[in-house]
Amino acid sequence: MTRFATLSNISAKNAFASPARNQGLRGTVVALSKCAGSYHEGARMPGVPDRESSQLDLFAAPPSPRRPSPLADRLERERAEAAAVAARLPPGVRFGTSSWSFPDWAGLVYSRVATVAELAREGLREYARHPLLATVGIDRSYYAPIPPEDLVRYAAQLPPGFLCCAKALETVTSGAMPARARSSTKGTNPDFLNPRLFVDEMVGPFGELFREHTGPFLLQFPPVPVSLRTRPGEFAEKLDRFLAALPPDFRYAVELRDPSLLTVDYRRALAAHGAAHVYNYVTAMPMPADQARVVPVDSAAFAVIRLLLRPGTRYGERRDEMMPFNRVSDRNDEMRSEVASLVRTAVDTGIPVSVLVNNKAEGCAPLTIRALAEMLGSGG
Repeated sequence: MTRFATLSNISAKNAFASPARNQGLRGTVVALSKCAGSYHEGARMPGVPDRESSQLDLFAAPPSPRRPSPLADRLERERAEAAAVAARLPPGVRFGTSSWSFPDWAGLVYSRVATVAELAREGLREYARHPLLATVGIDRSYYAPIPPEDLVRYAAQLPPGFLCCAKALETVTSGAMPARARSSTKGTNPDFLNPRLFVDEMVGPFGELFREHTGPFLLQFPPVPVSLRTRPGEFAEKLDRFLAALPPDFRYAVELRDPSLLTVDYRRALAAHGAAHVYNYVTAMPMPADQARVVPVDSAAFAVIRLLLRPGTRYGERRDEMMPFNRVSDRNDEMRSEVASLVRTAVDTGIPVSVLVNNKAEGCAPLTIRALAEMLGSGG
């Protein structure tokens, strides 16, 4: 993968140019496509038949006429109802889920029951056909760089204008040595807020191979042991230097998991570089509305909201309690009301907003999205 000699001087006209605008890069994409086995020029758009391809669409209709399955029938009704809801949404609002490889969403997002592996590899194509799903989180990039051939395959499945929110590498955002790091060393992470590593391993490849579908990069700062915590003022200073070194062609959103870091200095560091705060609904953090009192929604030119876990709950316990993820099992009207209010504030000020929902928020991310969209569409 190309290494970048500089950080702040990179522009979309060179290393970060879209494959469609960079003829030289186009050859790279086509070459990679042979490895991926799925990319082809004129990649399919929802509702438009594929051109000839060496790989069959995993979710394509069978070649011979058959009666639709109950799941396909249910999905058809779901899409029709969701389309009516989506038509009433204010402009600039994108809903999506934290990831997409959930077999339990058969009949809600997918037309048949597929394996996690099948959905992870090919599920974006059908996911993007859902009228209310206009963005998605890419969670795997938190743990390791995404291979180039996978970025090419993702791009081939998505329609124009569909944006993904990818998590930044944990090796860049964790103050402690990540558990998955190859080194057995424990303690302070030497690559914490290393801009060159972030650009080389993530921003650069996304700019080369996935530019059209790259939404805000999510910089999630996980909690660390007390002995390794950075003082709030020091964190804000380091974040300021890190953001200053990043290419300005992309958007960056910062998600905190330690409420002590949510300070005025932190807000100023974000504002200095056009970065956004992520209003999250998660263990140990204040509710989204409380976060907005420190970092107002109009502090940046865009907004990101992530609904993950009811505060005070744990991920593993929540997952076990809520499976299967095909129904709302823990509705939270307070959370819904706060999110709707934040979204309306963004809309009223002309700021685009992305809302990403995890199954563990209420039990079924697509159904939580449907409920939020109905609230916004009705003015509630």
